[in-house]
Amino acid sequence: MNPTATALPIDWHGRADALSLDGRAFIDGRRTDAGGDRRPTVSPIDGRILAELTSCGSEEVDRAVAAARRAFPAWLRKGAEGRKAALLALADLMEAHAEELALLETLDSGKPILQTTTVDVPGAISTLRWYAEAADKQSGELPAVPHGATALVTREPLGVVAAIVPWNFPLEIAVWKLAPALASGNTLVLKPAEQTSLSVLRVAELAAEAGIPDGVLNIVTGSGREVGAALAHHMDVDALAFTGSTAVSRTLMEASGRSNLKRLSLEAGGKSSNLVFADTADLRLAAEKAAFGAFYNQGQVCSANSRILVQRSVHDEFAGLLARAAAAYAPADPLAGLDGNGALISAAHADAVEQWITRGRAEGEVLFGGERRCIRGSDAYLEPTVLGGLPGNHDVHREEIFGPVAVLHAFDTEEEAVALANATEYGLAASVWTSDLSRAHRVAGDLLAGTVSVNTVDALGNTTPFGGFKQSGFGRDLSLHAFDNYTAPKTTWIQFG
Repeated sequence: MNPTATALPIDWHGRADALSLDGRAFIDGRRTDAGGDRRPTVSPIDGRILAELTSCGSEEVDRAVAAARRAFPAWLRKGAEGRKAALLALADLMEAHAEELALLETLDSGKPILQTTTVDVPGAISTLRWYAEAADKQSGELPAVPHGATALVTREPLGVVAAIVPWNFPLEIAVWKLAPALASGNTLVLKPAEQTSLSVLRVAELAAEAGIPDGVLNIVTGSGREVGAALAHHMDVDALAFTGSTAVSRTLMEASGRSNLKRLSLEAGGKSSNLVFADTADLRLAAEKAAFGAFYNQGQVCSANSRILVQRSVHDEFAGLLARAAAAYAPADPLAGLDGNGALISAAHADAVEQWITRGRAEGEVLFGGERRCIRGSDAYLEPTVLGGLPGNHDVHREEIFGPVAVLHAFDTEEEAVALANATEYGLAASVWTSDLSRAHRVAGDLLAGTVSVNTVDALGNTTPFGGFKQSGFGRDLSLHAFDNYTAPKTTWIQFG
């Protein structure tokens, strides 16, 4: 027998060194320079300068919105089948360039290449295909009306949509917005985060190659203060979709009220709880999933289950299991292709997260982790950390840390657990671990969260809506419900007599 051939490991560092990256904005079907300054975008992995990023301003936003407005009628006239074909062609090109997109995502954000190649980029492609396939499967209504008349209710696109997306899942969340917006007939102006613009810019080039007409997808790079504000106040933007902080969400609501009352969908902050009851069937699995829920993506997840509430009778056993499970999320070189966490988005952000650890150590205790790491000359790396000994009303239970830091807290009764979980201004996600089906239904019903995961954590998929209650915002990403962000019902009443 011939020996089985094995593929050589990819030299991601070599590929990164060979890249020549373009940081110019993408407006009306082509790369473009802005009149303002260009800013270096730096990789948190090792501090290398990746590209000079265009700093757009109001002039570039005006150009992008005008291009989107011009493109809207022709894109709408393509019909659902035409838009479906164009988006599927884009998905095919993204798949053909998947390793390139994954490398850009890793270099920009510090995510491990193992994660971007197996989760982030495949997930973005899957979502794009899902919405492309849904484009020609949306139906209207034929409501009951008085005799002698017929009424049709159709779903109409809003027009020009703006999207502002964050740095923690740059490509995936961008696709969460652009896929349903474009599939339903809108045109789009998208602002990626300053730190993580490169993968979305490359997708815009692929969109042009896929035959998506000029002006349908525009990428304006730069700061939220300049570009985000210009989009929010723009009188010719019909809707704005945002994922980011609750504080910025408030400013976007104010801007909409002061301009043209544009439609908003806001996925804002979170401080999600993971409730582990003593009757959990597999405490080891619960601890492994708790580590994933708290530390995946360096804890930079809006729905991170960073409040781990454990019934007192199993608290100590669970804490030991959690410490062992957390070892899988120790920081490592993101381009090495191994398991483990990558860098946080920047050393400055790591500084801010570390301040919470310092405070937790002073006012409670660090149960494990808590150390800063220097890898490849960068100190943007933090160990997965669990804090304990802090009261349930402490700031660490209420504030979104957005890093690999969780707090462990014991409870005695089901009622106490629900009260602790709901004692936050956010309502994005929660998890419940129990083998009692009645308790699972009861507790899930009592938790104020957009998604409650039972015997798992942070569950989501293309078919289920994702979004929150309270100050976690409104509107939903994913599922058919996302079309509600970008369309409105229109009634056509025909009177025959």
